Amino acid sequence: MKNEYIQKTFGNIDIYLFDQLAKGTYDECNAILDAGCGTGRNLLYFLKSGAEVFGVDQNPGAISQLRNLAGQFPHINPEENFKVSAVEKLPFEPECFDLVISSAVLHFAENLEHFKAMLDSMWGVLKPGGYFFCRLASDIGIESLVQFVGNGRYILPDGSERFLVNQEMLLRFTKNLGGKLHEPIKTTNVQSLRSMTTWCVRKAL
Repeated sequence: MKNEYIQKTFGNIDIYLFDQLAKGTYDECNAILDAGCGTGRNLLYFLKSGAEVFGVDQNPGAISQLRNLAGQFPHINPEENFKVSAVEKLPFEPECFDLVISSAVLHFAENLEHFKAMLDSMWGVLKPGGYFFCRLASDIGIESLVQFVGNGRYILPDGSERFLVNQEMLLRFTKNLGGKLHEPIKTTNVQSLRSMTTWCVRKAL
């Protein structure tokens, strides 16, 4: 029963995003964007909370599923709020979101320029004082186990190919964006097969 309640309330939410919710970090966030939202695994709780929720994804089928889910919430306009779009070309006005979520998206960057374009696009729609929650693959803890194949991309021990960051890069991007870490950078090493890093940044007021 407890598991059913958790699933009904939060869905299949990223556990590190849930951690920020449990800490109350995003309590005052009313306008929320999931950039690369898929079918909305991280959005159920926000929809239920009454927040104004938006999402983009390049997969039309995923957006269609999310629109169907969001249709049960009368304060949401599914057609307007959920769009098929590339993350680097977000169809929103500058500085309009209190929270931007990027979960397992940036490590699909084709190269450093593509990574920066996606990051700049998401940062640009974030309000001053807003929060950026990001989960992405890194080489932290598995530096000697990944194989460089060019353009910032690596073959991981699990056989997948990803654009990888490291702690120095994330700290440099944080500074260059004019942001500030509101949580230390945290990395989960999955049996030395891959590493997923949580990067939580707040935009300066």
